[in-house]
Amino acid sequence: MKKITVFGAGLVGKAMAIDLSYNFEVTSVDVDAEALSFLEKNYKISTKNVDLTKSENIKKLVENQDLIVNAVPGFMGYKTVKNIIEAEKNVVDISFFPENPFELDELAKQKGVTVIVDCGVAPGMSNMICGYFNEKMKIDEYICYVGGLPIIRELPFEYKAPFSPVDVIQEYIRPAKFVVNSKLITKEPLTDREMINFENVGTLEAFNTDGLRSLYQTMDIPNMIEKTMRYPGTMDYIQMLKDTGFFVEEEIDVNGIKIKPIELTSKLLVDKWKLNKGEQDITVMRVIVRGTKDGNPITYTYDLLDKYDKKTAIISMARTTGYTATAVANLFLENKIPEKGIVAPEIIGKKEENFNSILKYLTDRDVNYILTEK
Repeated sequence: MKKITVFGAGLVGKAMAIDLSYNFEVTSVDVDAEALSFLEKNYKISTKNVDLTKSENIKKLVENQDLIVNAVPGFMGYKTVKNIIEAEKNVVDISFFPENPFELDELAKQKGVTVIVDCGVAPGMSNMICGYFNEKMKIDEYICYVGGLPIIRELPFEYKAPFSPVDVIQEYIRPAKFVVNSKLITKEPLTDREMINFENVGTLEAFNTDGLRSLYQTMDIPNMIEKTMRYPGTMDYIQMLKDTGFFVEEEIDVNGIKIKPIELTSKLLVDKWKLNKGEQDITVMRVIVRGTKDGNPITYTYDLLDKYDKKTAIISMARTTGYTATAVANLFLENKIPEKGIVAPEIIGKKEENFNSILKYLTDRDVNYILTEK
């Protein structure tokens, strides 16, 4: 039986470890002993209580493993992936680290390993959709709207975070890159508000974030944009926090004590944004691909509305993000992804067999993408 180690036992890491444990020998690694105890007691999963911020621990952890799935927080992601590469192990990564993953491409190729990055829902499945249709037609425009939200809206935030607050805050402060008329454009995040109505959800607010990730480097498409969606009003209160300085990363002096405002804000928001046991969430995504096929104009739209799974108590964001990654992990272990170096999700989506396999894997887990054509 193939061996997989999952780094991180948070909401998404836990869901991936459980899903993979039905077909593989799985080990879950985290510094949180309580999270590991839940997995070991309830599933056929081995656990190791280890601090993954220490590079020397990683080489020992990955010995004799066929694949590593990396689900650590974004601020740890790049260094962790680099350590895995240096240990000559293949990895599927969903840490969504802010650094450019292609900086590790040469090292990964030297070590002869495959590193599949940004392998979640968006980026991830959204990229695969783009890559798939880019092989079928001439794309003139790619648009992705995506948001993970609590079903119950509680003021003042009307939001809960499936990831660490500092990773969510990065969406609000990192400049947003998108492509207009074949030119790479950079704008401030939290700009260009759109109000979009979704059936069975209502009206959501969409705004610029840095979600294209690898697409602007790998796809020759003249217009591409990704926007994050929240309940209406989010842009205003987040912008207020940002303008006031709550997201500043440089240290300030408070009564002789040096602190980073962003770290204090993250600490304060942990409990406010935490999804408590039994709290339900949804994932909403719409990917629009416009262009021409056989000389005729055509538009393809994939819609996703996924909900918290009451039977398994796994949140929607963990399902949509985690099961995309585990689908790809299965493909890799079936030798369906031969590329070495840094592999972006859109490269996987180019292959029709792989794309359809991932869609089926998700459908089997009741994560359903609905395609419309016009």
